[in-house]
Amino acid sequence: MTHRIAVIAGDGIGTEVVPEGIAVLEAAARRFDIALAFTELDWSCADYARTGRIMPEDGLDLLAGFDAIYLGAVGMPGVPDHVSLWDMLIPIRRRFHQYVNLRPAKLFEGVCSPLAGRGPDDIDMMIVRENVEGEYSQIGGRLYPGTEDEAAIQQAVFTRRGCDRIMRFAFELAQTRPARKVTSATKSNGIVHSMPFWDERFAAIAAEYPGIETDRYHIDILAAHFVAHPDWFDVVVGSNLFGDILSDLGPAVAGSIGLAASGNINPEKDRPSMFEPVHGSAPDIAGQGVANPIAQIWSGAMMLEHLGDADAAGAIVDAIAGLLAEGGPRTADLGGNATTREVGAALASAL
Repeated sequence: MTHRIAVIAGDGIGTEVVPEGIAVLEAAARRFDIALAFTELDWSCADYARTGRIMPEDGLDLLAGFDAIYLGAVGMPGVPDHVSLWDMLIPIRRRFHQYVNLRPAKLFEGVCSPLAGRGPDDIDMMIVRENVEGEYSQIGGRLYPGTEDEAAIQQAVFTRRGCDRIMRFAFELAQTRPARKVTSATKSNGIVHSMPFWDERFAAIAAEYPGIETDRYHIDILAAHFVAHPDWFDVVVGSNLFGDILSDLGPAVAGSIGLAASGNINPEKDRPSMFEPVHGSAPDIAGQGVANPIAQIWSGAMMLEHLGDADAAGAIVDAIAGLLAEGGPRTADLGGNATTREVGAALASAL
């Protein structure tokens, strides 16, 4: 069976790291006899600047015919940040029911954490972010624009179905990991309706998994604990906003946002899932050939695992771990001077 992959390199460093990700995926495919068919789609904020659209009107219908989507990054100076999110990423996540955003944060051997005295045994967590509702809602608007009475109103949406399914995913994931622990991110002392509801649903789902240890923290102290006590955490589940924040903080304490992979996952696999690095388009370094491709490559490994090729996915992660532990080429964010292509080539060779 051939896996049909839609490739959207996008903007900025996305166009630099995606080719390295594809090269590594192709190396893994040769080694494990996997058939991959890539279709490149030239959709970007550069297109928006020219035409007023990031993707064509039938873009979502086109993506529906693929098994997965491999995304680089979208965003460029001059195009408002909300455009790339609401004109492409959120429509994709919602159309294809990608309600799980899964982001690993792991300190690899050979990488220095900014936290003094921390090693690989201290930082190894999976952040499970609710991806289609919560605080990222379209409900709301502006009143009296341009006047002294101007007001912006934004509604959050938390449903029982949405909370329960993301929490069950987190607990099922925890059952596959040695620590067998789930932490909930909340703010029920200050957000009076949605967060107490979130806590109630977490307690209800936790009762279905008596063998899994649980705890919960308000988001402010939880962020502090990520820095002071990262070893406390295994699987962390949060709402759309809280999960988004924590899943940048996690990779930062694990050494670099350049290592931050993610998957926008449809667990039922009846629609395509989308895999992308967390680092964004990084216009400050775009075009210099110095971007770290590991997050893109690791996202590709997550894609293969989701598609059922766990051995190939594991081999890619092992290659990443080996390169970092053995002092292989690394980019500036990890203290080296290698180019994007040099790191990608080393990982493809290792496969």
